[in-house]
Amino acid sequence: MNAVLQASAHPEATAPASDTLVSLRHLHKHYGDFVAVDDLSLDIRDGEFLTFLGSSGSGKTTTLSMLAGFETPSSGDILVGGRSLVKVPPHKRDIGMVFQRYSLFPHLSVRDNIAFPLTIRKQDAGERQRRVDDMLRLVQLEKFAHRRPAHLSGGQQQRVAIARALVYEPRILLMDEPLGALDKKLREDLQDELRHLHRRLGITIVYVTHDQEEAMRLSQRIAIFSYGKIVGLGSGYELYQNPPNAFVASFLGNSNFLACRASSQHSADFAGQTLAMRHTPGVRAGQALMLMVRPEKALALDPQQAAATPLPVGWNEIGATVEEVVFLGESLTCSVITAEGSRMTVKSLSSQVLPLQNGDSVRVRWQVEDACVYSDWKAEDIQRSTAP
Repeated sequence: MNAVLQASAHPEATAPASDTLVSLRHLHKHYGDFVAVDDLSLDIRDGEFLTFLGSSGSGKTTTLSMLAGFETPSSGDILVGGRSLVKVPPHKRDIGMVFQRYSLFPHLSVRDNIAFPLTIRKQDAGERQRRVDDMLRLVQLEKFAHRRPAHLSGGQQQRVAIARALVYEPRILLMDEPLGALDKKLREDLQDELRHLHRRLGITIVYVTHDQEEAMRLSQRIAIFSYGKIVGLGSGYELYQNPPNAFVASFLGNSNFLACRASSQHSADFAGQTLAMRHTPGVRAGQALMLMVRPEKALALDPQQAAATPLPVGWNEIGATVEEVVFLGESLTCSVITAEGSRMTVKSLSSQVLPLQNGDSVRVRWQVEDACVYSDWKAEDIQRSTAP
């Protein structure tokens, strides 16, 4: 049975053939007995910003390296514009690459670093100068053209690396954790610059990161990797609101999981209490299920509030006890535990809830349609996907 009974990947997650620039077809990559990439197929649209998101060892960087030509697939094919690149060396693939380490030449100026790809391609001097000037303006480093990398900030060095990758006008730009070494504020500033740069140039960008927030800020689509496979593909909104499986639900953002048993295709038993759920075809009575509710989709009411506010049609309610309350200025996060031991987190605007204390009894409510339903799930997947 499908891992997602009600929530499913959006149809747009698979690129139409007319829009496809890059096709990865049944890629495998083995290192001895270790399977780094396992039968991976993916279409990448012309002009899109696609992010590979996953934890260390999930296969995202290996996949990027095969696309760049730094790794050779054990089997499978890589097509760009319908042409196989498997036997094409990296420097002939018309693909730019930016790494986390800037890899700038310390003895060359900013201008000469940017010009380097054109120099080795024996570009005409006049055309080379024009393109370098364009890149300097694009990354706003005209005033630093004659400085050497050692006299630049980390953000400026990364902009030089981006300009160098773009100067020979590749059709595709690959970026492997390019902002990982920068502090939070600078990283966010460069994320905004990258997003605007992509809009202006319209090139295809494939970006690798383990940072969920970065993936959400930058990407038109996100491919979530686990054990060498893509387990979720779609826009950040689609993957967050309707995760295709329990792994993606817990990996992307915070999630509450309630283990239940199906009573019918629209209800389940949770600790002796009947909960309504999305109409879920294919569910059998007695089948083990997992309900997932995002913390911001749940409400925690004290007993007086709950008594004064009748449960609306289409909502569920369960009892719990407050374990911890964390005030974060505009928001308040409340950790609760149910009588049978399930833990949940409720996140609300601080102005919308009454103060709660550790040990308080609460009633937790959520809309039935806000809870995703999963049948094919593993406890270790949920624990692994939430690990640091």
